[in-house]
Amino acid sequence: METTINALKERYQEYKLANPKKRIREIAADLAVSEAELLATGLGETVTLLKKDFENLLKQINSLGYVMALTRNEYCVSERKGVYEKVSFSPHAGLVLGEDIDLRMFMQYWHFGFAVNENDRYSLQFFDQSGVAIHKIYLTDKSDKAAYDELAAAYKDEENNGISTTVSNRTVPAELPDEAIEKEAFGEAWKAIQDSHEFFGLLRKYKLTRTQALRLSPEGYAKEIDVEKAKNIFEQCSAQQIPVMIFVGNHGCIQIHSGNITKLVTMGPWYNVLDPEFNLHLREDAIAAAWHVVKPSTDGDVNSIELFDKDGEMILQMFGKRKPGIPELTEWRALVNESV
Repeated sequence: METTINALKERYQEYKLANPKKRIREIAADLAVSEAELLATGLGETVTLLKKDFENLLKQINSLGYVMALTRNEYCVSERKGVYEKVSFSPHAGLVLGEDIDLRMFMQYWHFGFAVNENDRYSLQFFDQSGVAIHKIYLTDKSDKAAYDELAAAYKDEENNGISTTVSNRTVPAELPDEAIEKEAFGEAWKAIQDSHEFFGLLRKYKLTRTQALRLSPEGYAKEIDVEKAKNIFEQCSAQQIPVMIFVGNHGCIQIHSGNITKLVTMGPWYNVLDPEFNLHLREDAIAAAWHVVKPSTDGDVNSIELFDKDGEMILQMFGKRKPGIPELTEWRALVNESV
């Protein structure tokens, strides 16, 4: 095992020297290993393995003060600065409900944690059993470094100096034939939704993938749109300063930005929001489909723009900023309906 780790460490260091601008996720893909395995080559030097007691650790993240939360999937990265507040856990999910950092965490997928020093850039990084990143927390120049050191020391895994990842068994669910779906019953159930959170339950009940559900939606509740129209909505939200909610997630964590988006910049295939507190990096060429979706609620209809990759996996969702009990922003609703 030690020989294998040393061999990977050597390959990793050589690759970084030859490709100084590549990020660790890209290097892992190029070397056909996981990102967590590459991090583990630094154990005992720049990396500390953490005990798998992540719920208690996360309850103490508030002590770090102002940090940057990062959650991503294959084609989108959300980075939000702020303080971890109102951290709680139930058997179903963990929640962070601060004004700035807003997360839904599915802890059954959190398998490895590390404290990482990348050239004096300090972070806590969490991965699934396959070594794929779920969530990362970076210190900023306003963070409490002493509190970080205390947390890293308190949660250091003293018994284990290595990790073993397993190949992911997660696959894109196969769709049933459209004719096998109870389309009428599903449509009536959609129209009876009282909270948009019920939608996931409908997919499970009627055995639908998300994109299939959109295709088979009741009339007037979902419409596929051109990706350029989705981009235009971003641009109009920026120009008119319409506050939004942008959901970016993976199987283990969903991160929600609530607020304005202002500085939009295209860099190669990446479409970016580059604001002081919020950065978004969206791989535009990976968007296979964009949809305008309407879900009923007790506060009135809720409109969203949803982006999907070629496998039907969600890349991003965008809503007008709202809280339960408050109707959707009229400016957002008008913009979406005028744009699509």
